[in-house]
Amino acid sequence: MYIRDLDVRDFRSGPELTPNLKPGITLFVGRNGFGKTNIVEAIGYTAHLSSHRVAHDAPLVRHGAHNARISATAVNQGRELTAHLLIKPHAANQAQINRTRLKSPRELLGVVKTVLFSPEDLSLVRGEPAARRQYLDDIIASRTPRLAGVKADYDKVLKQRNALLKSASPSLRRGYSDSDGASALATLDVWDTQLSSLGAQVIQARLALVDELREHIPAAYSGLAPESRPAAIDYKSTVDISDREVIEAMMLTELATKRQREIERGISLVGPHRDDLVLNLGTSPAKGFASHGETWSYAISLRLAEFNLLRQDGTDPILILDDVFAELDAKRREKLVHLAAGAEQVLITAAVDEDLPGNLQPIERFTVTVRDTDEGRISEIAPETAGGAEED
Repeated sequence: MYIRDLDVRDFRSGPELTPNLKPGITLFVGRNGFGKTNIVEAIGYTAHLSSHRVAHDAPLVRHGAHNARISATAVNQGRELTAHLLIKPHAANQAQINRTRLKSPRELLGVVKTVLFSPEDLSLVRGEPAARRQYLDDIIASRTPRLAGVKADYDKVLKQRNALLKSASPSLRRGYSDSDGASALATLDVWDTQLSSLGAQVIQARLALVDELREHIPAAYSGLAPESRPAAIDYKSTVDISDREVIEAMMLTELATKRQREIERGISLVGPHRDDLVLNLGTSPAKGFASHGETWSYAISLRLAEFNLLRQDGTDPILILDDVFAELDAKRREKLVHLAAGAEQVLITAAVDEDLPGNLQPIERFTVTVRDTDEGRISEIAPETAGGAEED
């Protein structure tokens, strides 16, 4: 898969960026803060409907603009599809494929597939469980878009259930002693049933993915850090997952057990939103025990596993390397160069050429600059000629 045409408008600091892309390695060079990452962030947003840098859409829309637009034409084994996204900071986003308007942006999932390496990947190892849950959910959504809808429905039910636990706390505490308490508990029972049904599907999908990742992550890690302790992963859940056939029933049981604590705290304590992907080195957790080099190796291993799984499904995802070479030693650079050599399309950002491995030869180069205007500082992009100068 590769992106051929890209049209990004009012996204971050760029009023209009329209680079023509090709298969192979494309390099975007620009000083820090000039907006080179914005280009690959826009492509990644089209693939995952979320940014790897911020949790909300508002920062993605250029200051003074009402919305941002992304159009990307993806070519996959000769078939072309153009994904269009309208990002609205204070309303629901809109999407279409070619000329067909979609009911939900989630229907875009799978049109563009990317695997992105960035310095933020360190949070997969060092950060909170939410980053690791997002890692699993992004892969699941890319491979099976239907399950993205299940996860979205779970999040909606969870939000409603938490709202009930907070707003009806006095009634819930009184229990069945009065009509308000009985009504609130009956409503909570309904939310419990829905949460368990959807939550079980999310957990089962994650467990199936973890089973596959167990085949890829240890091998990738040992290739990067053969002298280190072996890597191993596991899935830690708030629900008994020893029998995968009855996860829904076990979640309902656990919700009943934790009900009083949840009423007291006003928050849902059971479900996939509280689970974690456990990353181990030997017998110790990687978080807190891994060195800086081991942390980078683990983070890269997670992304390598993601790339290999998507490739295994029959599609080469677009490989994005966002300012990572400057952070890596020679061995880890070599591993990424080897991966880049076999990918159909690779998009790389770097501040200066010195950050790049010497044996990495891009077929296309763009220079990213900024210009001060009456509307503020804006990013601009220009292709370079073979001699290194910018084209007019």
